[in-house]
Amino acid sequence: MPSIEDELMFPSTPGKFKIDRSNRQLNRCFASTSTMFLWALFLIALTASYLSFQSFVDSGSRYLTASWGGIQWEKQVRTSAQIHRSGGISVLVTGATGFVGSHVSLALRKRGDGVVGLDNFNNYYDPSLKRARMSLLSSRGIFVVEGDLNDGKLLSKLFDVVAFTHVMHLAAQAGVRYALENPQSYVHSNIAGLVNLLETCKAANPQPAVVWASSSSVYGLNEKVPFSESDRTDQPASLYAATKKAGEEITHTYNHIYGLAITGLRFFTVYGPWGRPDMAYFSFTRNILQGKPITIYRGKNRVDLARDFTFIDDIVKGCLGSLDSSGKSTGSGGKKRGAAPYRIFNLGNTSPVTVPILVDILEKHLKVKAKRNFVEMPGNGDVPFTHANISSARKEFGYKPTTDLETGLKKFVRWYLSYYGYNTKAKLVQ
Repeated sequence: MPSIEDELMFPSTPGKFKIDRSNRQLNRCFASTSTMFLWALFLIALTASYLSFQSFVDSGSRYLTASWGGIQWEKQVRTSAQIHRSGGISVLVTGATGFVGSHVSLALRKRGDGVVGLDNFNNYYDPSLKRARMSLLSSRGIFVVEGDLNDGKLLSKLFDVVAFTHVMHLAAQAGVRYALENPQSYVHSNIAGLVNLLETCKAANPQPAVVWASSSSVYGLNEKVPFSESDRTDQPASLYAATKKAGEEITHTYNHIYGLAITGLRFFTVYGPWGRPDMAYFSFTRNILQGKPITIYRGKNRVDLARDFTFIDDIVKGCLGSLDSSGKSTGSGGKKRGAAPYRIFNLGNTSPVTVPILVDILEKHLKVKAKRNFVEMPGNGDVPFTHANISSARKEFGYKPTTDLETGLKKFVRWYLSYYGYNTKAKLVQ
């Protein structure tokens, strides 16, 4: 039986050629080399085919397992965005696993609105708290997309999948003092992220109405009280405040040029269950229970700092009232068709309380005395007092806060002890 070499080098019918014995070895060498070359080509082709197939599989795998995208992902987004009441709205909530974002998302879902969340789960504070909030949202049928505001492709995809009627923009880099450590994060989230979101909203068809979180910090060094929306806000005392003030100017521009209906909300010291661990009332509670001293800042001449503490449920009512009265954007495909509403409201409690009194209330509910350490307020961006005039919000959509600090802190302490596993006996010794 002829070998492969013979089949390739010689005709199958014998006697047609006279073989030169002296060249037989050389011919065999060439035959062997040619065969090896063909085998090499075959192996290369096989390898290339495998790698090409593997690349296809890997690409498909990445597509299917990515944090966003794919058929199943789109189905989850659409399902979460479905409206379940007459006259309801479909809302994209950014910062959905944050403190205010999670509460607003739950309230929207409870009344039958469609809700899709977006959050990047950054580590400004313990992400496990955000994950716990996300679990709570998931249990209510709210889908949270993990992604960043600066991902333009993601935002465009979300609006391709769902025609959101409203955007509740609560994602931001929060905190006054942290800006001294990481100023870039404030520009990234509060300015670049905001612009990217507005770019997506202006291009959407139909355009959504936008409600977003500004801050009482924009009043900065303003000494007129109570703070009113018409007061000057050109003296920020922190980078955080400056980025929020920049956000107000940026949103006004998008309203003016592109016809986006925009409402900015200046929150005043929001507190309550599921709050932010970097806030004073939260860290005070933790340190009091652990027997650690707490630092209480004082202003000039030993004047106690005061804040217009606003309970989360009241803030939520203000957010929903703003969404319901937001009006409609007038642009289409990035082109303005007419004037659209542009509004700014204070959301506060209108009853400032000094920080030492806040500590008194915490001591009462925790049944533990605090170890107080009074320190003069450093120049880190904090202001000595805040006090909201809420007459505009009351007139526009009936905003009326109903929770005083005593009641609100009682609810917070009950949540804190439950969430962190304290019981009546344990909380006195931990």
